Amino acid sequence: MPSSFPVGVISTGKEDRNPAIQLFGRRFFSDQTTIELLVEFLLVAVSRKRVDQEFDTPLPSYEVIKHWPMRGELSYAPKARLNLKLFSFLSASKLDTRHQTHRDHLKELYGLMRDRIEVREDNKDSVLRTLENLFLGFQGAGSQRTWCAQSFVPICSGLISGESIWQQSKARDVEDWQEALNYFARNQWLFLARGGEVLYLQICNALGQTPEAVVAWAQQTGLTDSLTRDELNPIWLHRQLNAGLTKLMEECPSTVSNLAEFVDSGVEKETSQRTDTDYGELRYTACGWCPRQSWPEGYLFAVEMQRICQAEIDLMERLDLLELACAMQVLRSLATQAARYASPPVDGLSPAYRLAISDPAGENEAVRQVSKASVQSVEKMIYDALRHKDIESRIPKPEREKLYREADRRYGHKLFVTIAKRIGLITPRRGGGMRFVLNERLLRLLVVTLIPSGRLTYDSFKRLAEAHYGLALDEPSLGRASKWATGVKIESFEEPTDEWFQNMLEAAGVLRRLSDSCSLVENLASHGKEGA
Repeated sequence: MPSSFPVGVISTGKEDRNPAIQLFGRRFFSDQTTIELLVEFLLVAVSRKRVDQEFDTPLPSYEVIKHWPMRGELSYAPKARLNLKLFSFLSASKLDTRHQTHRDHLKELYGLMRDRIEVREDNKDSVLRTLENLFLGFQGAGSQRTWCAQSFVPICSGLISGESIWQQSKARDVEDWQEALNYFARNQWLFLARGGEVLYLQICNALGQTPEAVVAWAQQTGLTDSLTRDELNPIWLHRQLNAGLTKLMEECPSTVSNLAEFVDSGVEKETSQRTDTDYGELRYTACGWCPRQSWPEGYLFAVEMQRICQAEIDLMERLDLLELACAMQVLRSLATQAARYASPPVDGLSPAYRLAISDPAGENEAVRQVSKASVQSVEKMIYDALRHKDIESRIPKPEREKLYREADRRYGHKLFVTIAKRIGLITPRRGGGMRFVLNERLLRLLVVTLIPSGRLTYDSFKRLAEAHYGLALDEPSLGRASKWATGVKIESFEEPTDEWFQNMLEAAGVLRRLSDSCSLVENLASHGKEGA
């Protein structure tokens, strides 16, 4: 059975009864969008945290990670930023979600801000409208939700906040803002549903491994030429990723964060004090947990995040790639963990599954069919893993049918398909015949995360895409994917299987054709060092 990281924090009560949570950790959830995975991951990183002591660096110290205490829950203190969300989102929200107390408090905020703004001419209202439009422009997710349940694009720490849910039915008769503050729930995890917490814990779990264990794993799985000598050292990787996440939050001009802090707590402090503290002490919330055995996929995720953080790209592209990396990590986590419990790998495959990628137009019928079969096989693998006898035996019989139905729909194979469709890894978005494909965004992610510097041969690039993400892109790997998905290994597909992939790389400007037998894939966002 999966054991937890941190050790001993699996709940015996209602929270962890679902079989999917027992298998994958608390929790990956279908209602959490891909941008909200990143928002929540960064929310943990930028908030003040504690394990056995408090700290405010993005990651715990290496000593804490290495000697994580038994039952040492990771807790963090997220900021609600209700004033900032109210100021930014209320005017763009649905009319029926604008409670009178919210509108009254916004008028109060406007008045307080007018008193603090100094301008040469009497155009303070124009300044306020400009500020409102500025922050509305950073709207990230939840535009159809109540204003407080929305999220900003996490371009700086001042725009990163925890989830707040307005309990409208309970607050029907509330008449003033101070009373209304009692009806913002912050512990429901509906949209910031703990997926980002799991990703953060996976990295902590991975970085706690010994260098010897990391090297042995890389040798066993054929990843030694994928990771640099430095990257095989968790001490070095911890230091670099900690610095990279710190730098990420400093890329945006400090003016934006300062303005956000001014709106949220610079003119009216009582709201943030009520939402973020209890009697003057920070209000902490405990993270969930991840499977302890998931450290290999967590280690790859840490390497990929570090490579994105050091790439020479602008902030918005960096955030886009980090969002995609979080989504791909959820898919990798679901598939890898399921493979550990569903069936033995075919021919020693590592990872123990394959995502057969077909050309976007679906013109190669044989590849198209293998791709469709691999989608079905991933779904079945996750479905079967949830019904492993050791997991099923822990589900109370009266609740078994209900909990499995929920697991399949919101936490299991349908979650895998939902996220893959959101990022364009599965097409079509609706209807049957689902198959795996790539788009330009995913291609960019592969180039930046698989080529840390300089360039790689085209064949090496395809091999690393298979080793990191399970992507089958050419005839040999598609043959392995067919063997895994159907039990039949296809030796020849009779026509080119990856010509479309070369064309896509060339159109992106990252493929250099040297000869018919050799091409190079270049990471133009690297520091220019020679690749392998």
